[in-house]
Amino acid sequence: MAAPRTAAAPARPTRSLTLTWLAAILFAVAGCGGDANPFPAGQPEGDPPAASNPLTDGDPLSDGGLTADTPTAAAAPAAIDPCLLVSRQEAEQLAGVPLAEPRKVKATCTYTAPPSGPTAQVEVFVGAGAKKILDVNRNLGHELRELPGIGDEAYAEDDSVYVHKSGQWVTVRLVRLNDPAENRQGLEAVARQVADRL
Repeated sequence: MAAPRTAAAPARPTRSLTLTWLAAILFAVAGCGGDANPFPAGQPEGDPPAASNPLTDGDPLSDGGLTADTPTAAAAPAAIDPCLLVSRQEAEQLAGVPLAEPRKVKATCTYTAPPSGPTAQVEVFVGAGAKKILDVNRNLGHELRELPGIGDEAYAEDDSVYVHKSGQWVTVRLVRLNDPAENRQGLEAVARQVADRL
């Protein structure tokens, strides 16, 4: 007959408990040597900490070292109402016929002859669009005459004048079914008026 099995002796709770406490103490001591999370409070993990800049930190107006008072690129010219540069009366004098009230769309102003009258139109462009017209016509090989003494620079061709002053460009274009030579003096007079108003 087999001898009855002897139950295994229970493990000593005191030794197991001692090892558990010892591991916890070692883990806590190792953790005291450094921050488990290297990211500052509020910084999401995975993103590197923001680099500090002693020249700009703490300055709410800073933008890469430039403040609101720091001069940057030349300021853009102020917006100008194109209909104030050439009045209706001046447009009529240039076109040689009565014209309707001006129609303003953004940086352009257009005076148009009534449908019952002869064909005539005066257009005023201000800003980048005015300069673009000049650039396109130059690239197309239009013959441009320099107009000395008007603004910072000014040019004319058969149906248009281009005026630049104080960083602002203006183009005045005339549509008229006549000999372009008849319009030359009137266009130059308008260019001078525009330069005086810029």
